[in-house]
Amino acid sequence: MQDLQTLETEITKNLSAAADLETVENIRISELGKKGRVSLLMRELGKMSPDEKKEFGPKLNQLKNTLNTAINDRKNKLEEEALNKKLNSERIDISLSPVMEEPGSIHPITQVMDEVTEIFTEMGFSVAEGPEIEEDFYNFTALNIPEEHPARQMHDTFYFPEDGEGNRKVLRTHTSPVQIRTMMNDEPPYRIIAPGRTYRNDSDATHTPMFHQVEALVIDKDIHMGHLKWCIEEFARKFFEIDNVKIRFRPSYFPFTEPSAEVDIGCSFENGEVLIGEGDDWLEIMGCGMVNERVLENVNLDPGEYQGFAFGMGLDRIAMLKWGIPDLRDFFAADLRWLKHYGFQALDIPSLSTRSSIIRGSK
Repeated sequence: MQDLQTLETEITKNLSAAADLETVENIRISELGKKGRVSLLMRELGKMSPDEKKEFGPKLNQLKNTLNTAINDRKNKLEEEALNKKLNSERIDISLSPVMEEPGSIHPITQVMDEVTEIFTEMGFSVAEGPEIEEDFYNFTALNIPEEHPARQMHDTFYFPEDGEGNRKVLRTHTSPVQIRTMMNDEPPYRIIAPGRTYRNDSDATHTPMFHQVEALVIDKDIHMGHLKWCIEEFARKFFEIDNVKIRFRPSYFPFTEPSAEVDIGCSFENGEVLIGEGDDWLEIMGCGMVNERVLENVNLDPGEYQGFAFGMGLDRIAMLKWGIPDLRDFFAADLRWLKHYGFQALDIPSLSTRSSIIRGSK
């Protein structure tokens, strides 16, 4: 058997001279590979006597371990040198201007909801919330809507399957149930607005199956139509930013108010556009009225002691009027080009949590 010390010296010298990882790998294969010199020596142990195996076996294992360690050390050193060379030769020019991303914008629905909420909280209203999946009682019965009313029919309302007791919940058709929940859960007086999503089975340029409303409710002693008229006129002036806004009230009918009225705002139509506050035409913007005595009785309030008013409007509709948006369906089309055109920067107003109390009406 060859002089193992001489073999070790030769191989380690070759490893020290290896200039790259490929050379190191070739040395490993030629010495420790299947047909390498050290591997062939290991095979010769089988031909030796027990005494020779006892003498040369440990020496061969020591040689093999020494060479494996030397190979790994040389690989690590070459890899470190290569990395340092790469780090020293490559540079990032941090003086270049970064690629600027386009800023996001506020959706018109969010914008109008913030504006409306800001206006009413300045008048002393609080924001009330409630569930979008409603019970029949809160959505219809408590609001004095009779069983045979068209709003209860399948072609107008989204119903859920019957539960075990035969009751069917609905996607709320207005935010009026929030008013009922507020009056049943809290003590009067009430001065709230209820903004949120509502659902009706309808779809065209001015209607979508899901849309947004805000409704207002004021209940106290000695509330009358004059308070209602002032509140609506003040809102219209601030929202449409018109000092001398023209408002008219037309008699109408709603099951939950008596007397009831439709509210029209003065406008003109020019070149296919609606100009609010100008001309001799009129455009309906909301419905309103004094809260029906039956509604007060349904929430255990005495109509002889308390009275009040309520009104409601579509947030999508007044957004269309204020900013000249022609088709309501575009609000939900997820078209970034549309949003870049009609989007807004964030309003610089305090958060609702600091401007008004939030009433959770989901009990």
